[in-house]
Amino acid sequence: MKRRGREIYYYNTVTGFETERFAGRFLLLLMEEMREKRKSEIVFLCIGTDRSTGDSLGPLIGYKLKECGVENAVVLGTLDRPVHAMNLEESLQRVKKSFPQAIIVAVDASVGNVEHVGYVTLGRGALKPGLGVKKELDAVGDIFITGIVGSSRSGDPLMLQSIRLSVVMRLADCISRSLCLGMSLIGRRVEKFSGNPSLF
Repeated sequence: MKRRGREIYYYNTVTGFETERFAGRFLLLLMEEMREKRKSEIVFLCIGTDRSTGDSLGPLIGYKLKECGVENAVVLGTLDRPVHAMNLEESLQRVKKSFPQAIIVAVDASVGNVEHVGYVTLGRGALKPGLGVKKELDAVGDIFITGIVGSSRSGDPLMLQSIRLSVVMRLADCISRSLCLGMSLIGRRVEKFSGNPSLF
């Protein structure tokens, strides 16, 4: 489903998530952004922390992307080395310095309407991490992917700690499976990362 105005696509992971459809739309947005901005690298910036169930979506996806062996992109933000509110600005500065030709795909958990819990959103543009829990962080990314893990009704940061792990894992599985498929289709047209991952 596409919402009018800002380009946002919704995918339901509860009732028949379509891995190929998501991967195809992601590839289309990625190729358009790379062509329009004349950039040749890809960075997945997976935001969140493993210390909160609801906020662990980003690090879980980063971990899964590493496990599937994505070779033509840089993955930042994993269970071992999360990118979160305390180090996001520093991580962004390192990305800009080390990968100036990169399209940044920002991945994060989000909150929304009750009926949208379990949905994935994909779109062009930046996302603002922390909005659902009243944190003021800089907008990040050229393309955004979010998994809606809970309702925004309460606005209570502690709400994220009570999110069911099954919801987060289903979102992480669906998103990472689609991204791994999409990146495998790109092949060697994107330069393989040859830097030093230990910088991060």
